[in-house]
Amino acid sequence: MNRSATPWVDRRAPAVERILDAAGALFAEQGVDGVAMGEIAAGAGCSRATLYRYFPDRPALQLAFVQREAIRVGALVVADLADLPDATGDLVTEAVLSALRHVRAAPPLAAWFRETDAGRTADLAQGSEVIEALGLTMTDDPDAARWLVRVIVSLLTVPGGDAAEERRLVERFVAPVIALTVP
Repeated sequence: MNRSATPWVDRRAPAVERILDAAGALFAEQGVDGVAMGEIAAGAGCSRATLYRYFPDRPALQLAFVQREAIRVGALVVADLADLPDATGDLVTEAVLSALRHVRAAPPLAAWFRETDAGRTADLAQGSEVIEALGLTMTDDPDAARWLVRVIVSLLTVPGGDAAEERRLVERFVAPVIALTVP
């Protein structure tokens, strides 16, 4: 077999995905801060040495999890918006509400917005990768994207009384401002 003709395969990807999946399941069960690295390794079916090969510490693993999930939610938001008419204010409202729905529907993500874990989430959400994955799906303006992620984190941490109230707030206070920043 000619090795140069064999495509390179990143063998880390399945292990990393398994580790992040196990972490997500444990976050949903025990909360973000309630999960030890050894539990994640056991849940992923790998050794602690393997876990630490990919993630040097718990904050690095948590950041990787949040980045992966922000990319996933961003893609879901884009898919949700695909059939909507091109009216910027409506798109921004629908994008924010879509992000809220997707995060709330996923127990591993909802865990990040429990009272005990929300501060850590707010810090991680401001990372550039999270902004790019989620906020920039709604606007091309990096400052507006950062602000949108803050709004989403805020509504996830301190939700409105009901879906209608959240829609009204987003329509009244978020969409008009973002509509002005979209080129």
